[in-house]
Order: sequence, then C-alpha cells, then structure tokens
Amino acid sequence: MVQSELKKQFSHMNNMQQQAVFCTEGPLLILAGAGSGKTTVLVNRIAYILQSELCKPWQILAITFTNKAAGELKERICNAVPEGGSDIWAATFHSTCARILRRYGDRICFTSHFTVYGTDDQKKLVKDILKQLNYDEKMLPVKRVLNEISKAKDEMLTPQEMLKRAGYDNLKQSVAKVYEIYQSRLKTADAMDFDDMLCKTVELFQNCPDILEFYQNQFKYIMVDEYQDTNKVQYKFVSMLAAKYGNICVVGDDDQSIYKFRGATIENILSFENTFKGAKMIRLEQNYRSTQNILNAANGVISNNTMRKGKTLWTENAVGDKIEVHTSDSERDEAQFIAKTILDGVADGRKFSDFAILYRMNAQSNSIEQALSRSGIPHRVIGGRRFYDREEIRDMVAYLQVINNPHDDVRLGRIINVPKRGIGATTLEKASEIAAGLGESIYSVIKDADVYPQLSRAATKLKSFVALIDGLMEAEQSGDYSLAELYNLILEHTDYEKYLKTEKDNPDVRIENIEELSSNIIKFEEDYAEEASLSNFLEEISLQTDIDNYDAEADSSVMMTLHSAKGLEFPVVFIAGLEEGVFPSIATMMNPDELNEERRLAYVGITRAKEKLYITKAKSRMLMGHTSYNKVSRFVNEIPPELLNYTGEKKTFASTNGFSASSSHISIGAGSKFTPNKSFNTFTKPAVKSGTVYKKGDCVFHKVFGKGMIMKTEKMGNDTMLEVAFDKAGTKTLMANFSKMEKI
Repeated sequence: MVQSELKKQFSHMNNMQQQAVFCTEGPLLILAGAGSGKTTVLVNRIAYILQSELCKPWQILAITFTNKAAGELKERICNAVPEGGSDIWAATFHSTCARILRRYGDRICFTSHFTVYGTDDQKKLVKDILKQLNYDEKMLPVKRVLNEISKAKDEMLTPQEMLKRAGYDNLKQSVAKVYEIYQSRLKTADAMDFDDMLCKTVELFQNCPDILEFYQNQFKYIMVDEYQDTNKVQYKFVSMLAAKYGNICVVGDDDQSIYKFRGATIENILSFENTFKGAKMIRLEQNYRSTQNILNAANGVISNNTMRKGKTLWTENAVGDKIEVHTSDSERDEAQFIAKTILDGVADGRKFSDFAILYRMNAQSNSIEQALSRSGIPHRVIGGRRFYDREEIRDMVAYLQVINNPHDDVRLGRIINVPKRGIGATTLEKASEIAAGLGESIYSVIKDADVYPQLSRAATKLKSFVALIDGLMEAEQSGDYSLAELYNLILEHTDYEKYLKTEKDNPDVRIENIEELSSNIIKFEEDYAEEASLSNFLEEISLQTDIDNYDAEADSSVMMTLHSAKGLEFPVVFIAGLEEGVFPSIATMMNPDELNEERRLAYVGITRAKEKLYITKAKSRMLMGHTSYNKVSRFVNEIPPELLNYTGEKKTFASTNGFSASSSHISIGAGSKFTPNKSFNTFTKPAVKSGTVYKKGDCVFHKVFGKGMIMKTEKMGNDTMLEVAFDKAGTKTLMANFSKMEKI
C-alpha cells in the first residue's frame, strides 16, 4: 500500500496524535495529558508499523503497568490488526521479565518453576529472619525492612553494597544483614519477590550477553506506557533492550507521576531527551474525557508545580457545570451528603456505576461505606481485602505452590499443619534450623526426618506429609489430571472442607470461596488452553492487582484511593477530605518535592471526572482515633474561583504554608451568596416516620428502586435490616431508618 493511502486510514485522529503514530524511528517521548487518547495512539502506532511492514508482529514489545491495561491493549491491537496482532508482546514489566526468566532462569541458577513471593510471603520470611538474628521487631519493623530492601533493589544494590553504604549506622547495617539472609533464603526456596523479577532479568542480561543480544534482535520496536511511573531498574531494562535499534517510544505524563513511594522516579521522563540522544517529544493536550471547567480546574492546580515539562489540557467538549465544593460538619455528614447526592442522581436517571468516591487514605473509607450501605447504594471498595488474600484461598494456593515448587519454605510452613497433622511450631522451627545450617530447603530436610534426632518424635507425621505432597506432585507431573482435577485431589486428600466446617467461623462462606477458586481455575484453563500449566496459573494470580478485577460494567458505585483511580474515568467523581493536614497530608506539607507529588495526585483525581466533580471537606474529622479541625485544602484555593460553587458552608481559606487548628468560628456575612444547604441538613436524621414498622410481606415503594415486597426483617439495635425484592431493581438489603420507603 502506498504510504499516502495508508496514512489516510488515520485521518480520524487529531494532528498531534497522527504525528505520534507516524514517527516510528528513533527515541520518542509522547507527553500524553489525561484523557488525551494515549491508548488509541499506541494501538494505531503499532497498526501503522505493521501495515507499513517495518517489522514482524513478534518484534514489537509493548509494556504496560497492569494486567488489565495489557489485556485491553492486546485486544484492541488484535481488532486493528487481525492478522498477527496476537503475536505482539503486550504485557506488564513483571510478566515480561517472568517470561524471559522462565525460559533462561537456569543461567542464573533458577528453575523454570521458581515461585513469586507476594507481600505476605515476604513479611513471613523477614519475621523468621529477624527471629533468627534475635533482632527486636520494635526497633526494626518488618515493613521498614522490606521498604529498605525494595529501595536497594530499585537501585540494583547487592546486600554487600548496601552494607558498605550503611557505614557506621547500626540500623542500616542490621537491614543489610537481613537483606543478605533474605536473598539467600529466596535462592534456597527457588523464589523471587517482585523486585527480583526485574533485577534478575537485568542480571541475566549483564551476565549472559548472548541472551541480551537475542532479545535486542527480537524487539525492533519497544513501547512503554506510563513511563512517569518507572523506576531505575525498569529504565535499565528497557534501555538495554533498545540499545541496538534505538526505536524506543515512551508514553507518559510527568503531571501524573504519583508513585514515588513505590520507587518511581519522575527523573526518567523529565530527562528522557538527554538520556536518549536525538529524542523527539510530541505533546497530546486535547482531552476527550472531561468538560472544559474540569480541565481548567486541573490546569489551575498543576500550574503551581515546579519541575514539569508543561502542557495545557483543552477540549472540544462542553464547558460543563462548576465544581461543587461542599463543607460538612463532620466526616459522617460528609458521607451522608455523598450518599444523598448519589441517590438524587440515580433518581434523575444516572446509574450507580456513574459515581466514584476517591480519598487520600483508606482510613477515610469507613464512614463513607457505612453511609452507602445504610442508603442501600450498591458499592465496591477497590483496595479492600482481595479474594486471593483470604485465609482459605491462601491455604489452597499454598498447596498448589508447594506442589509446583516443594522448596518454597514460606508456603510449606503455611500448610504443613493445615489441616492439623500434629506437626507443631516447635517441630517446624527445628526443621527450619537444620535446613538453614545445611543451606537446604525445609522439604529436603523433612524427607529424611528420621535421620535427624531433633525430628525423631515427629518423623512419622512429617514423612506422611511428604508422602501427600509427593503423591500430588506425581499426579501433576503425570499429565493425567487437569488443573481443576488436581485442585479437587488436594481438597479430597487433605479433608480441607471438613477442617473448615469443624475449625473455622463462617464455614459456608469459606467453602463458597474455595469453590469460587475452582471456578477461577476452570476459567483459566478455558482461556489458556494448552498453556494452562500450574506454574502459569500461579504466575497469573501472583501478578494480579485489585484494579485488574475491576468490572466497569457492574452497576455499583466505586470507592477507592486516589492512587488506585489512576487510569480510570467516571461521569461523576467525589474527592473527599480535601483539607489541609488530610490532603495534602501533614507529612508532605513541609517538603516541596512531596508536596509537588501530592499536587500531582490532586490533578489525577480531578481529571478522573468526565461531567461532574464534587469536592468535599469536613469542619471536624475523626480519623484514626483523633479529631482534627482543618481548613480547606490549598488545592481547592488553587482552582480559579469562578469555577467553584460552594454549598454547606461558606468557604474557608487555607494558609499557604500550613493549616489551622480550628475552623469552627465561621460566619456567613450579611448578604453573602453562600448559604447552608437546608435540604441536606434534614438528611442526617432518619427519614422514616415515627412508629413505622415493616414486616415480611409488606408492599413498599422506594424513590430509586420503585415497587417491591419485604421478604425478610431482622432487628439490629435501634434499627431493622430489611431484605426487599424490587420489581425492577432486584433484591436489596436496606436499613429501615434510612430506607425512605412508603408502604403501599
């Protein structure tokens, strides 16, 4: 196809998007503002490269930060390029590295069955090491140790290099010692943590130039999404791969760099043009998501930051409504305002899924979730307890992990006495000490338990457990069983369901969860067909995040932190708790770099809204056991005042360098246009008439859900929980005092 004709296929894109698509050679930075269609650009750029026959599909590597983003990118590529689109490497950093390490990990002494340790596994391992070294957890908290180890790996520091840097600092020396044993224990267990997956891949490339050359030759075009969120080792990884052809295209927004706490460094995107010689930069500033008022608010806030490349978002969308700034008396009133606004919106024709409530920290979610529940608003909390974090699920996954890799000491320790087999903590501790002394895994030791006098009393029980695991391993390796059948074998030979029924609270719910895991395994086998191996399944679930499971089609409101909301969009957004001391937090207010990151986080929150943005604050807030009286956040005052509409209370101004201890003495001046919302004041009280009693069989009318019948009532304190079957909305659970229903 002639190039001019080919380019006509992309005429639906704006001018800057087209420039980004057609610029295929050499380093390219696409500075993509929020809602500017960056995924569309990536997909079309890949389509253009393939249609121009510049390379084969498998010579393109597209890296994203979440499985969900990788899946969506791959799906859109396959739709745009039906032939060959599925051969493109579209994956996260971790899954890309995992794929390389599964193939060549033996070159750095790992098997293809290596285990990936999640946060809980890491904590357990560090706890064991602290105990081994006789270190006090109060002086050396597990979380701090893991943070320091992660930082070291981001900088690709070995334990020895970390120890050297520690100098005469005793605490840092102790962390370095833990780090050394931690890595040794991981190696013995044939395991890696998430940081290792990147570090070990870079190590593989450095130690094995032939493997690096192989992948350099393979990937002629490399594209990295969300480049502002990359750390030093991720930069090292992609720069090594791109060294031959130099065709590296990164897409990102320095104004959305919000993951410094994870090791992300904004310098990667700010210095791209200096790092990659001859690099070009293209700005995408046209926004397709939000109203102009929302964009003007976002531009107003982010313009106060230093150290940014600079851009101004604009749109052809409508000007839209002003931003609503609502002040409530307390966090409970704030939550009730949010609930009422959602109910009013649904009554006016919106869906529950149109609404998202964002907050700076998870601790803010409690009062909001309670208000939504009392109001009968279906909702999901993203970032709450993940399915794979539930005790019974972790037990079953641990069995699968040990079958896949019996040298995984952490997982083996979890299940060796679950269900109870008479193998106590003391026995496990003795086995662990022997293993550590020999430099072997616990499994290797207990296979020969009768050889060691320390284990003689428990030898029979230990060898019985080994026989169970060996039998399950043999079943898995035989190829005679599907993953689902292997899972059923575990349940059958461990009597795990019986254990739940006799030993645990809420056994029915727990059994439902392990049945749901079975469903997940079956679905995995359907999706992956011949590639549905045990190790692939375990890798899949280890790399999952809460956002990966977010279902935008479900009709329920969403609650999440501002960090979790990045990359998402909603018609209506609430940003709760915009107060000095809450957002920005006290800890960041005195540090210019951290305050800049907080401001970028506010920018991310504002730009999630498509049509309507609510900002809420409380005059007094109970948070983590303390009541504070905070002024409105400086980020609100950075929004041009003509874009704001105040309700609930006259606005209160924050100081530029701190926050007030009290904002309780606020008067509404004579003639002021800012007046309290009287209709909202009544919402804090139960709406049900005194003496109204609901019973099973009553027909009722709800202003949102319509007509229904009460199927069940249950007295709860001064209130009654009602199960109501609505004609159109399905079955809902409501609290009587907040249901606002009429008997009919």
